[in-house]
Amino acid sequence: MEAAAAEPIRVQSLAQAGLTQVPPQYIQPPQYRPNQPSSSTNIPIIDLFGPDPTRRDSVRASIGQACRDWGAFHVTNHGVPAALLDAIKRAGLTFFNDSSVEDKLNYACDPSSSASEGYGSRMLEKDDTVLDWRDYFDHHTLPLARRDHTRWPDFPADYRRVVSEYSDRIASLARELLGLVSESLGLETRRMEEAVGEFWQNITISYYPPCPQPELTLGLQSHSDFGAITLLVQDEVGGLEVLKDGDWVPVKPLGGDAIVVLLADQTEIITNGKYRSAVHRALTNSHQPRLSVATFHDPAKTVKVSPASELISESTPALYREVVYGDYVSSWYTKGPEGKRNIDALLLEP
Repeated sequence: MEAAAAEPIRVQSLAQAGLTQVPPQYIQPPQYRPNQPSSSTNIPIIDLFGPDPTRRDSVRASIGQACRDWGAFHVTNHGVPAALLDAIKRAGLTFFNDSSVEDKLNYACDPSSSASEGYGSRMLEKDDTVLDWRDYFDHHTLPLARRDHTRWPDFPADYRRVVSEYSDRIASLARELLGLVSESLGLETRRMEEAVGEFWQNITISYYPPCPQPELTLGLQSHSDFGAITLLVQDEVGGLEVLKDGDWVPVKPLGGDAIVVLLADQTEIITNGKYRSAVHRALTNSHQPRLSVATFHDPAKTVKVSPASELISESTPALYREVVYGDYVSSWYTKGPEGKRNIDALLLEP
C-alpha cells in the first residue's frame, strides 16, 4: 500500500535532488546490507523449445531439477515475443523518466487501502519499517473484472494496450509453467493450477533510481513472494539476487526473450516443501537507474491452500498447515518480510 503521508516522498525525487547521503529511513540494518561477496554462479537457463511437445520430457526434468535446487530459473523460447518484453519495459521507462511528478501523482496509490493499484514507493503498513530505494507502478490485470484501464497511464500512447497484451501472454506462460511443475512431481498437468484457482494477477513495474550509498540500502529487501509463481523481466543493468545455500547469487540479465521464474510461497505449500519458494532481493547502484517488470500470479483471497494430497503419505506427512490465502497476504503486509520467510510460520511440528 502507499503509506499515508501529507506529502508523498518518491525515491526518484530524492535521487534527482542530488543527495550525497541517503535519508535514515532507507538505511538497512547491518545484517541486511549488501556487503558480502556475491556468488559467481547463475540460476539455471531452461529452453522451452517453443514449447515443442517432443521436448516436453526433457524440459519437465530440467524444471523439476531447477525447482528442487533453486526455486528460480530463466526460461527462453517460451512463446512471448521479445518485442513485447521490450515494449513493456519501454512503457515503464517512459512513465518514470518522461512524466512530471504531478502527472505521476495523478495515478498515486490509495493511502487507505492495502496493496492498492497505482504509483507508489512503499507497500507495508508498518510505520517503522526500513524503506526500499524504489518507486513502482502496480497494475491489477486479472481477473478481467479488476482490469480498469483508466487507472493506468495513457502515456506513451500504447501504454494500456501493451500492459493488457503482456498480461494475457504472460498468464498463459504461467499456466504452462505450472503444468510442467505439476508433471515434474508426477501430478496431473492441471493439478497446480487447480489448487491455485483462477489467477489474480498483478503487474508491478519497479524503478530503482541511482543511490548515493548503495552499500547501505536495498532496492527491494530480502523476501519470498507470497503467491504461486512470479515471472520477471529486467533491463540490462542487473541487481536481482537469489539466495542459494546461504549465498546471494546475482541473476545476470540475459536479454532477448529471457524471463526469470520465481516460485512463490503457495507453490511451496502445495508441493509440501519438495519445491521451495525463492528468497530474493534487489540491489541498488550509484551510477544508473534500473527497471524490472514483475508479474505475480496468486490465488483469490478466499482460496484455502494446503499440501496436495497426492504428495502426503505416512512416510511423508504434511509439512504445512492449511491457510486461507487472504489471511496469509494480510500477515505479510502487516509484519513485512524483515529478511525472513513468512511461510515458515505455517510449518507443522514434527
